[in-house]
Amino acid sequence: MSQRNSRGEDCEFEQLSLDIGLKVPAPEQSWPEPCDRAPLAKDSCELSLQDLPPGYRPRDRLLKFGSAALSTEELLTILLGASQAGNHAAPLSLGQRLLQVLSVDDLEPVRGLREITIEELTAVSGIGPAKAATIVAAVELGKRAFLQKPETLTVVSDPSVAVEALAQELMWQSQERFAVVLLDINHRLLGTQVVTIGTATETLAHPREVFRIAIKRGATRIIVAHNHPSGVLEPSPDDLALTKQFLQAAEVLGVPVLDHLILGAGQYRSLRETTNLWLGETPKATLLSNSTVFNLSAEKFSDIGHDSGAVVRKGK
Repeated sequence: MSQRNSRGEDCEFEQLSLDIGLKVPAPEQSWPEPCDRAPLAKDSCELSLQDLPPGYRPRDRLLKFGSAALSTEELLTILLGASQAGNHAAPLSLGQRLLQVLSVDDLEPVRGLREITIEELTAVSGIGPAKAATIVAAVELGKRAFLQKPETLTVVSDPSVAVEALAQELMWQSQERFAVVLLDINHRLLGTQVVTIGTATETLAHPREVFRIAIKRGATRIIVAHNHPSGVLEPSPDDLALTKQFLQAAEVLGVPVLDHLILGAGQYRSLRETTNLWLGETPKATLLSNSTVFNLSAEKFSDIGHDSGAVVRKGK
C-alpha cells in the first residue's frame, strides 16, 4: 500500500517492518504496542520522524526501553535531530546514509565512527558543520567515559585495572604502541608511559628502554603492553619472544614483570594467563570482549609474592 509521507512523497509503509519479522501496518490500521526492537525503514523511502507513530520514534523508544535497545541508526537519528531549514533530508535517511559511509571497506559502522572527522561527516549530503560537530563531540565524550583512568596509587589487583590505565594510549589507536604500567612494591599505580610508536602492524621496544623508565620513576614492578590495531589479539611469535626477553631481564634487575597485555578494539588478552611463560601458571583462555569491565577469575596480581624469583620465571 502506498502512502504519502510528511513531505508529500509516496512511501511504501508495508516495507517498514520490525527486525523480529513483524510487519508494521499501514497508517489506517491499528499499530501494535511499541516493542524494544528497532523498526527498519525501506532505503528508497526517506521517512521523517513525523511519519512514525508515537512510541516508534527513536527518542520515544530510548525513553521507554533505554539506549541499549536502539540500533546504531536510531542513535545517529537522535544525534542528527531535525533537519535544517531548506534541507529536505530526513534524520532517518541521514542515519542510513551515514551508516553506508561508515561501512566502507567492510568496516563495522561503529568502528568507523570512532575515528571519523568533521571533514568526512560534512561530505555526507545533509550533514553540515553543526551536525558533524554534535556527532564528533558525542563520540569523544563516549571515549572519555569509557577510557577513564584509575587514580594514581590505585592498587592494580588484576589485569583489568591495568587495561583501564592503558586504554587511552592503546585501545583504539591506529598504530601499534608499546607502553609500560609502573607499580610500587604494593602494586599501586605510579603511572603509565608509551615507550615507542610503530606502524599499523608492528612496533619495537627493547627491554633496556622499558627498565630504564621503570628505574628512573622508582617503579619496583611493571606490566608491559602493546596494542593490535586490527583487534586480533593472538600473540605473534615476536610478541612471545619479546616477552621472554623481558622476563629474563627482570630476573637480573629484580624488577618483576607481572604481565604482558595485548589491547585492541575494546578487548584485551593477558599473556600471563594464556601462555606458559610464567612458570607455575596454568594457561587460561581469558580473551574477553564487548565489555567495559573485564573481571578475570585467574590469580590476581595482589596474590603474587613480592620475591622477584617467585614472580618471574624464564619462559619455557
